[in-house]
Order: sequence, then C-alpha cells, then structure tokens
Amino acid sequence: MDNAFWNNAGVLGQALFGYATFFLRYLVFAGGAWLFFYVLFRRKVLFKRIQEEFPPRSKIRTEILYSLLTFVIFACVGVILAWFRRHGYTQLYFHLSDYPLWWFFLSIPLMLLLHDAWFYWTHRFMHLKKIFPLFHKVHHLSNNPSPWASFSFHPLEAVVEAGILPLIAFTLPAHPLAILIFLLMMTVMNVIGHLGYEIFPSGFTKNSITKWSNTSTHHNMHHRLVKCNYGLYFNFWDRIMGTNHEKYHEQFEEVAGRKRKDDLSSGRSSS
Repeated sequence: MDNAFWNNAGVLGQALFGYATFFLRYLVFAGGAWLFFYVLFRRKVLFKRIQEEFPPRSKIRTEILYSLLTFVIFACVGVILAWFRRHGYTQLYFHLSDYPLWWFFLSIPLMLLLHDAWFYWTHRFMHLKKIFPLFHKVHHLSNNPSPWASFSFHPLEAVVEAGILPLIAFTLPAHPLAILIFLLMMTVMNVIGHLGYEIFPSGFTKNSITKWSNTSTHHNMHHRLVKCNYGLYFNFWDRIMGTNHEKYHEQFEEVAGRKRKDDLSSGRSSS
C-alpha cells in the first residue's frame, strides 16, 4: 500500500480499510485455529489440551464481540497515524530505496523486541489493583481462553495495546510492508498464546535456544492463575523479573510430554 492511498482515501476509507485488515487476520488465524483444534481434529488433538474443560459458548461469544470492538480502536489509531504521517511527524517510509534493504529485514525483529517490552510492562501496569478492573478484567473473563480471545480487550486496554503502533512509527524508520509482517507475526503468536492446546514439543522450555520463546501453556497459566507469566513473544522479561510461575516448566512438560492413546497402544503391540 503506497503513500497515495493514505493521502487520498479519506478518513472513512482509511478506517474501513484498517478495520478490514485486522478483522481478516483475526478471521484467518483465530478462525483457522478454532476450525483445526476445536472442530475438525478435536478428538485427535485432545491429548494436548492444557485445561480439560472447553470454554462455554457464552464465553466464545463474549471474546468475539470484544475483539470486534477492539478492531474499531485499532482502526482509529491507524487513521490518527495516517494524519501524523501526512504532516511529517512519523518515521514511516514508503519506498524501499529510502533505507538499505538490510534495515527493512532488521526492523521486523526490532519491532518484535520493542513490542515484547511494551507488552510486558503495560501488562504489569494493568495488573495493578486499581487499574485491573478498569482495563484488564475483560480479557481475564477468559480464564480458559480460546483462539477468539486473542484480541478480546476492554476498549481502554485496546488503546494501550494499540499504542505499540505509534511507538514504532515515531521511533523506528518502518516500511508498511515490514509493519504488516510484524502484525502477522503478532497475530499468530497471540493466537498460539490463547490456543488452549500446547503445540511445542517436550523439552522446548529447557532448550538453550527455544527456552526464550513463550508457549501456549505459559499464557494459559496467566489466564488461569493471573499473577504470573506476563510476557508475550519471549521469556526474557519474566525471567529477568522473576515472574514466571514456579511450576511453569513442570506444567508445560506435563502437557507437551503426553502421548496419544493410539500411539501408546501401538507401542505396546509392537514391543
């Protein structure tokens, strides 16, 4: 999407385009995960459920409705950023030749690191006793989250979550395509965190490389236990600040180490 679009589309056009892109990502990734894990292959992957019970339909409806409201907030932030861009206040650029190509590729992990820090500390802030009911309680209505909960925020929390986009736009030279890739990665990791199933293998949280990545179990424990596991993509801040739950690795291994019943029966028959 080039600069001409944002200059000519008008406020309503920009808002509708922004809402559509957020909604379509949600539909594809959250909807796809729901279809795979909760409908088509539910029985085959049941052994990887983190919590035994499934979320009730009433909670699913709540998650979807709040997510749709969240995208209104996100779209409005996009419109505001477009205004700042037109008046030369951001570092967004629309021509790849404006910066070295290596910067385009480097900017994406930098966005992820910046977002990870932003998320951890704003998340901790929203867990303060007087702040929690105003900002974050809605998200924790999903104590047994589904993929649809990935953007289920109170409007005040949605404003905080959307704050990463202005932060990027004002601090990093960023191409819209790099931001789009970042947003796709953010959506995927957000859906994984709320999946309700553990998709990573046994030993993942102890490996010298993969231990720095968060898991579905990590964020599921946060929804269930509340006062722990605040991180998003990476496990840096939880390790540094000592906020990983003491039984995180134990619970991850309990889920990740499970075998399908048919695998166990096959193993017994061949021995």
